[in-house]
Amino acid sequence: MTTLIKAEYAERGPVPHAVIHPVPFDRPVLAKGQALVAVLAAPINPSDVLMLTGQYGMLPALPAVGGTEGVGRVVELGPDTQGPAPGQTVLLPTGIGTWSSHVVAPAAALVPLPNEADPRQLAMLTINPPTAALLLSDFVDLQPGDWVIQNSANSGVGSYVVQLARLRGLKTVNVVRRESAVPAVVSQGADVVLVDGDGLAERVKAATGGAAITLGIDAVGGAATMRLASALADGATIVNYGALSGEACMLSPRELVFRDITLKGFWLARWFRTTPAPKQRALLGELAGLIATGKLHTPIQATYDVTRIQEAVAAAASGERHGKILVTPQHD
Repeated sequence: MTTLIKAEYAERGPVPHAVIHPVPFDRPVLAKGQALVAVLAAPINPSDVLMLTGQYGMLPALPAVGGTEGVGRVVELGPDTQGPAPGQTVLLPTGIGTWSSHVVAPAAALVPLPNEADPRQLAMLTINPPTAALLLSDFVDLQPGDWVIQNSANSGVGSYVVQLARLRGLKTVNVVRRESAVPAVVSQGADVVLVDGDGLAERVKAATGGAAITLGIDAVGGAATMRLASALADGATIVNYGALSGEACMLSPRELVFRDITLKGFWLARWFRTTPAPKQRALLGELAGLIATGKLHTPIQATYDVTRIQEAVAAAASGERHGKILVTPQHD
């Protein structure tokens, strides 16, 4: 078997790639109920980077192996263990430490996925696609033909928002922070793409023919939240799911009091904690089917073997990207 390698960190610090290192480990002896899985692909999400710097809302105990989600192929089952057969592609449990050549997981927690689908796209199933789907469905009753506006539209979640909205017959205004990000968002099927800044509301009105937009999706916070609010209809809702600016969301009394704009927050981890398992599986199954058939995908900037984890994290933390960074361990 290939040398087993995991990306481990024993401390946190302001430079995320400086605290994580590839570490070899011995092949584990499986107990009943366990499975050994070879990791095929695991993304580096913004939340993963924030765990390395200590700025995320939920931090694992140290030392820890990086990586929150991913997919793998079953190598071996423990004694007297029922589960997906060796050779089956599976979705890994969240938070298991997926930046690793191999992981040991509870066999009962492994979700079989189509073997013929691209594992790199399936690797991103657990976090960004359900976040996008729930942002579009759980806050405002949208109907085909309605408009949605989002910022950070070139992000992983933003890409899925564009695609899912299109599949549901919705139209999207997509706000990005730099001109160079526009073509990639357009290629995902966006209806309107604008660069954030002064006069956003007027530019949105011109681009949509004055459409009444009732849902704003905010990943940036700070003054960007206010600019989204200014482009919304009275009584609309903004849902914040991130703080890329590092600043608290800003809304003026005019937006809150006189225009009745509502600001809500969304955290996928809480949704997983409070949602019955059958409903979780149904959503993930629906999204896996869309990914397997090519109806949902996200651009991939680059892939790295786990031995190059420091390069991978540095690339993921860079602002100038046009796709996801994935850890794709090499296997003999």
